[in-house]
Amino acid sequence: MASDFAVFIGQMMRNPMEVSAIAPSSAAVARKMTEGVEKIKGPILEIGPGTGSFTRVMLERGVPPEQLILMELNPRFCEALSQKFPGVRVLNRPAQEIGEIGVSDLGCVISGVPVLARPQIQREVVGRAFEVMAPRGVFVQITYSPNAPIPPEVQAEMGLVATKRGTVWANLPPARVFEFRRHVQ
Repeated sequence: MASDFAVFIGQMMRNPMEVSAIAPSSAAVARKMTEGVEKIKGPILEIGPGTGSFTRVMLERGVPPEQLILMELNPRFCEALSQKFPGVRVLNRPAQEIGEIGVSDLGCVISGVPVLARPQIQREVVGRAFEVMAPRGVFVQITYSPNAPIPPEVQAEMGLVATKRGTVWANLPPARVFEFRRHVQ
């Protein structure tokens, strides 16, 4: 089987509009993105898993494969993910279809889908995720911006609040990890 990097580069060259990162996420980013997933009750949905950097770490942290659902648009990535992670549900569907895959009470969404400066994607992906998320669910998002990838006014509109988990310098490019939760009054 081809290495994750070789599969990633091949798909990036074939589908540059579909593969938005310049390299697979580092192990350090994967650890920051998946902090606490072993305590999550209910299904965990990963959107835009690519070659599975975050998936691998979630499984290493003890998340049972049957608790994980992966939504990936790229068919080649889906094939590789299915082979690498038996027991994990892999769906070749866009993240905008979260509400149509038959899940509810999601405990967590781990997102590698770029949402920065794309208000339509923010509403279609993040907004829809919260429609099927458990009341205390968390949406974890990677970004390459120093600011939250969803601006404060859109967070307010969706009833969300952002918290920065941290910056991971050991990534190309350096990444920031934010989590979004429902605003509690």
